[in-house]
Amino acid sequence: MREYCMVDLLTMEYAAAEITWRRKEIARRLIGTSANIKDHTINRIAPADLELLFGLYDELFLAGWFRHCFAGTLGFSLSSRLTKSAGKTLCPKDIAQRKPSEIRIEIRIGVNFFLQYHAVKNPKPVCGIATADSLEALQLVLEHEICHVIEFLHFHASNCSAARFKRLAGRLFGHTESYHKLPTAQQIARQKYGLRIGDAVSFRFEDTVLHGRVYRLNQRATVMVRDRFGHYTDGNGRRYTKYYVPLELLQK
Repeated sequence: MREYCMVDLLTMEYAAAEITWRRKEIARRLIGTSANIKDHTINRIAPADLELLFGLYDELFLAGWFRHCFAGTLGFSLSSRLTKSAGKTLCPKDIAQRKPSEIRIEIRIGVNFFLQYHAVKNPKPVCGIATADSLEALQLVLEHEICHVIEFLHFHASNCSAARFKRLAGRLFGHTESYHKLPTAQQIARQKYGLRIGDAVSFRFEDTVLHGRVYRLNQRATVMVRDRFGHYTDGNGRRYTKYYVPLELLQK
């Protein structure tokens, strides 16, 4: 136990070839073990898969430090509400005042970035590294969040724009950037359906064709339709009703 806890996560460093090998080995083991992820295309995923993936990273990159030395709790969750960040690490604000056993950190992953990975044909780098498939993209996002976890535990704060984070991510995982270019809902709407925010559209609702404008684009479009009885008002006093419409049902 003592030898694990003497590992310094802040100074660990791997050569590029070693990082690539370990990342591929983790993918191989995950595919062989996960109940949901059976190849490099993610069609189904559960929080248990994230926990499994983190455990493999702990073993192959972090010398088992979390398994043997972390006294707190790590949580894993999936969210369809993350539309810009593909991952997020949640840490208690009073982490500095908590006992090690009272610390709970959660890694939350924006699931739609990976389920819709192939919806657009653009290159999809993550953390400055080109990705070939949705599993590799997920791995790189999790690597980024692992660096946040390490910073929170050591410094009680984390900032992926700062030099300290970039050094850590570079040494451990070869990251050169702190952002991703995975397909967003707006990119998918634009490329697949030709839709943009502000477009005039029509759609059928209860045997009536309604006309409005696209106000927001996520997994569905938010469309504002003029309605004198509507609950939403613009700056000119015009009233609207809000509708959530599947993208494929909209006509420009």
